[in-house]
Amino acid sequence: MVSTSTASPRGSTEEKSPRGLGKIWLFIRQVIDELRKVVRPTRDELVSYTIALIVFLALIMAYVLGLDQLMERFVSWIFG
Repeated sequence: MVSTSTASPRGSTEEKSPRGLGKIWLFIRQVIDELRKVVRPTRDELVSYTIALIVFLALIMAYVLGLDQLMERFVSWIFG
């Protein structure tokens, strides 16, 4: 019977996994390839994202301030 195994023997000259510095260079090449895929926002997008962030932070700050005021009045009422 004929073996149809796809596994290559250890000593074959096919592509081997990199070793030592080869792993580092492979990692660096992959990082550079991924950085080339990055899409940077346009100026208009950046401005709108910044405004949205500032509005969101202002809302969160107001919420926390409200909770702080409520707790302060509650504690003053209890320990008054």
